[in-house]
Amino acid sequence: MELNADFTSRVVVHADQLDWQASPMKGVDRRMLDRIGGEVARATTIVRYAPGSHFSAHTHTGGEEFVVLDGVFQDEHGDFPAGTYVRNPPTSQHTPGSAEGCTIFVKLWQFDLDDRTQFRKDMSAELPPASDGVATATLHSDQREVVTYSDIEPGAAFTSDAPGGHELLIIGGSLTEGGDTLTRNSWLRLPEGASLSAVAGADGAKVWMKTGHLPHAKAPSV
Repeated sequence: MELNADFTSRVVVHADQLDWQASPMKGVDRRMLDRIGGEVARATTIVRYAPGSHFSAHTHTGGEEFVVLDGVFQDEHGDFPAGTYVRNPPTSQHTPGSAEGCTIFVKLWQFDLDDRTQFRKDMSAELPPASDGVATATLHSDQREVVTYSDIEPGAAFTSDAPGGHELLIIGGSLTEGGDTLTRNSWLRLPEGASLSAVAGADGAKVWMKTGHLPHAKAPSV
């Protein structure tokens, strides 16, 4: 399966307008944003766990990173409330689920296969004081990519000339970019060579963003 697999094109997906699709596990549904592959895939997805649902134990051969959007995600490593950013590198294992239900934004098979750094972060707790209306925390940085979380004041400009492409998920509020208004759970991908120029809406914006990674995008090596 290929979905939004042309990484040279700008893509906008308003995820809340998509229908939920059932996953192979009962009670776990998903909205696919981009994908290369079948059930083993380089994938970017919003996943919803019904209360009491869970996946069976598994190993993330290609790594997994996710943001908890609402509810509480759980596995044997602990409870992960809304606003938590998690990186589970290649070879990591867990049994994910949610007693009360949750929704997460998750990316699979997008790690350096030699990466073994595992962590969780409260994104808001990482924020420094704002500058020109924007507070940005670096959640992760390596030679392949930079992952950030930004809290943007109403009407403030949000710009970036970072190399290697941009990918954004709106966590809260809204942004206007390229003539599109991006609201909660809207997802934007800008190709390598494109700059980001956006403005926050009347309620400001909270934005997860990854840059630098698109030159490394490829199908899983299985």
